[in-house]
Order: sequence, then structure tokens, then C-alpha cells
Amino acid sequence: MTKYTVTAKRWARGWELHIDGVGVTQSRSLAGAESMAREYIAFALDIDAENSFDVDVVPELDAELAQEIRAAREQVRVAARQQQEAAAQQRDVAKKLSGTGLTGREIAAVLGMSPQRVSQLLSDTQGHKAVASRKAALSASAKVAEMQNASVRR
Repeated sequence: MTKYTVTAKRWARGWELHIDGVGVTQSRSLAGAESMAREYIAFALDIDAENSFDVDVVPELDAELAQEIRAAREQVRVAARQQQEAAAQQRDVAKKLSGTGLTGREIAAVLGMSPQRVSQLLSDTQGHKAVASRKAALSASAKVAEMQNASVRR
């Protein structure tokens, strides 16, 4: 997917948006900058779908402050990824403990969480299997339908 970097420069009436390789437009607020940039890019490059490309709005700020912002954003991204990894590990451990015959309350005591959370974790593992099974079934159904359509066309 194509990514456009937009440098947003503050001015008296809002923000001037410099879109690399495309042009310049304006937005009254930084909150509306991405939407305005998407609209401008789509119009300038004659692109039908405004969601068919990525836009990265980068406000022009003091260099030191900009570095702090980048560092804070990166820490948030890392924390979110670690949270997902930890949740996956909790699901795996809860499933293994359940497989040994422990009750939900016992698993909760071992993992230091509420029995309700254990129940959620165990149902999540079953939910993932159910989703995979549904996807496989839909894929098989689509193949059968495709074969039937091909035989009808002949």
C-alpha cells in the first residue's frame, strides 16, 4: 500500500499540509488533517478510494519535542504488542492447566486472576478454534459453489 507523508505546519488559520510528491493543502485543525490530506491526494492523483493508501501526518514541531513524541509513540506500540503476546501466553497456559484437570477456580489461583478472567481465556481458545473451523467450512463451500458454477457454464 502506498504511504504518503504529510508535514503539517502551524499557521494563523490552522495547519498547512505539505504532502510529499503531491502538493499542499490546508486544514483548520490538526484533528482533521488526515481526512483533508486523503481527500486532496485522491483528487490530485485521481484515486477513487481514499482508503486505498496510507497517510502519515507529521506535525512540524521543535526537534527535541518531536523526538519525545516519537519515543512515546514507539513505547505505546511496543506495550500494545507485548500486551497481545502476554494475553496469548495466558490463554495457552490456562488451556494447558485446564488440560491437567484443574478447575477454573484453581487455574485462577495459580495464575493470580479472577475465575471470570480464566473463563474468558478458556472460551477465547475455543473461539479461535471455532473461527478457524468456520473459515475452513466457508472456504470449502466456496470451492463447491465455484465448481457448480463452472459446470453450469459448460
